[in-house]
Amino acid sequence: MPTTIPIRYVNPVFRPPSEADSLIIPVTDGCSWNQCTYCEMYTAPQKKFRARDEAEVLESIRRCGEVYGRGIRRVFLADGDALVLPTRRLMAVLAAIREHLPAVRRVSSYCLPRNLRKKSVAELTELAAAGLVLAYVGAESGDDGVLEKVSKGETYASTCDALHKLHQAGIKRSVMLLNGLGGSQLSAQHAMNSARLANETQPEFLATLVVSFPDGETRFRAGFPEWEPLSPHELCVEMQHFISALELRRTVFRSDHASNWLVLKGTLGAEKQRLLDELQVAIAHPETAHFRPAWARGL
Repeated sequence: MPTTIPIRYVNPVFRPPSEADSLIIPVTDGCSWNQCTYCEMYTAPQKKFRARDEAEVLESIRRCGEVYGRGIRRVFLADGDALVLPTRRLMAVLAAIREHLPAVRRVSSYCLPRNLRKKSVAELTELAAAGLVLAYVGAESGDDGVLEKVSKGETYASTCDALHKLHQAGIKRSVMLLNGLGGSQLSAQHAMNSARLANETQPEFLATLVVSFPDGETRFRAGFPEWEPLSPHELCVEMQHFISALELRRTVFRSDHASNWLVLKGTLGAEKQRLLDELQVAIAHPETAHFRPAWARGL
């Protein structure tokens, strides 16, 4: 193991839970949008958005090849939205990974729907052929009213368009939704329209997290002053409405992030009824439900 890491990181560094064993290679710092009021990931002063210098990124990949050799199987391109980069630059990164890290079998990144508006399906197909296997799309909600309240900068239509483009290009999609984002006022439409989004796009992976504010709610409430949080019981009811409305053919579903009160895992639609049964038990008998204690939730 080297005494110095061959990559310059700007903390804090974020990645999806399923990328725990991946080499994280920053190609950008921060998030190009960074206006979502529920998100605290890239608000630190040192996380101001910028594209990394191309020469630095390629040199980091070369040095990782020298240090780690064939020991790297997965790579995650950071930070918040690597796909904001021009296709040419992404192709250069993917080519360097193939050359210097030849054992890599999966390259993935976060993806803002807005960053695919100027990328054609042909460009995305080129990226897929070069090794980009998976894109994590933080849809958060399928409801335009909720998206506007939280300054997402996206709509149901723009998210659908991005997810369809990725599918047509052969890039797998992991869609993330935020349980409770609409609060008590917009809970029903948040659940129903989020299910509509999933049904329309049929993602390969679907995950739900619970909206939370470790640094306080001031920024969020500035645009959504009427928002009222859902209790664990109400979150289960919202999740029940959401899963009941899903019509998925084969999607791996996970609601096991550290923010979730109740852990749910399954394949939809094969295990839809089992998941609904687990939710019904938690709703009917909250005193015996296997909720995470508050202290055990990682926010």
